[in-house]
Amino acid sequence: MASLNLSLKKMSRTSRRNYLTYGLVILAYIILQVMHGSLSSSLKGMLVPICAYVVMAVSLNLTVGILGELSLGHAGFMSVGAFTGVIASTCFQSLIPFAPLRLALGMAAGAACAALAGFLIGIPVLRLKGDYLAIVTLAFGEIIKSIFTNLYVGLDSSGLHMSILEDKTNLAEGGKLIIGGPMGMGGIEKISTFTAGFLLILVTLVVVFNLVNSRAGRAIMAVRDNRIAAESIGVNVTKYKMLAFVTSAALAGAAGALFAMNYSTIVAAKFDFNTSILVLVFVVLGGLGNMLGSIVAAAVLTILPEALRQFADYRMLVYAIVLILVMLATNNPVLRGYLDRAKSVFTGKRGKKEAA
Repeated sequence: MASLNLSLKKMSRTSRRNYLTYGLVILAYIILQVMHGSLSSSLKGMLVPICAYVVMAVSLNLTVGILGELSLGHAGFMSVGAFTGVIASTCFQSLIPFAPLRLALGMAAGAACAALAGFLIGIPVLRLKGDYLAIVTLAFGEIIKSIFTNLYVGLDSSGLHMSILEDKTNLAEGGKLIIGGPMGMGGIEKISTFTAGFLLILVTLVVVFNLVNSRAGRAIMAVRDNRIAAESIGVNVTKYKMLAFVTSAALAGAAGALFAMNYSTIVAAKFDFNTSILVLVFVVLGGLGNMLGSIVAAAVLTILPEALRQFADYRMLVYAIVLILVMLATNNPVLRGYLDRAKSVFTGKRGKKEAA
């Protein structure tokens, strides 16, 4: 016990916070698995979407909180991952009957395509900053939604067939239309699981925490704090901004694939501007740069509309009021003082003060 306390004291504050985040995520998973039989059917159905939104919130926090750039097109990366992930999973359906492996390949394909999209859009976008960057990322999200709304993709014995605006896939007998333009994707095999979502959250946290605590992460935060000063000491601003942006996009793509394969039907309109704003609300409410806060905010605000369903027509009004009250409360100096003192229990600051 004494050696454990000594190791905790030697551990940095950041490391303690990171391990606390891992521990709480694992504890939440264990509790939900134990209570799975007693959960309502609606809550069971929300477990995978909650995991997807948690990954979205953490990945966007990398761009907004760590990099310091406002992105309003994060749902665009999610849609890229969703559509490409389903296409990849469908293509491997006959070759790989094991559903978890096919899901992993779909998420990997979604992450890779979203990362490529993030790189391509990042070339012109990351030269901008502030409101200009936000407007361009917003436009990017709407462009992606429009493309998938008018895209037709089919699979038959001769391979994939694609067309734009109208269905010209001309599939052979036995072929399957994967993306049907405005009708979206139908007949999706529902292979997403809560365990897969939990593992994706852990992978996301490992990637983000290791990036933030690395030399590259310190360079990214230096760019956020003072771009001119960072450039003056030789930091390649474009390189590190692109690294954070592409990593964020890749994680959003994996979340999109997980989200899409939890439903039998998905349309491009699901990943619109409102979804980007919803994820941004998770980040702001949880705290910029605070990954644990993003996780809690994403989970609570995903469950809250369903919990308020009993209020029928007034539930979104109540939801908005709760959001406003929480934002006011978390920005109250007195309450923040109590929260800081509560955090000191976990970080060990109180013990140091008492010893002094």
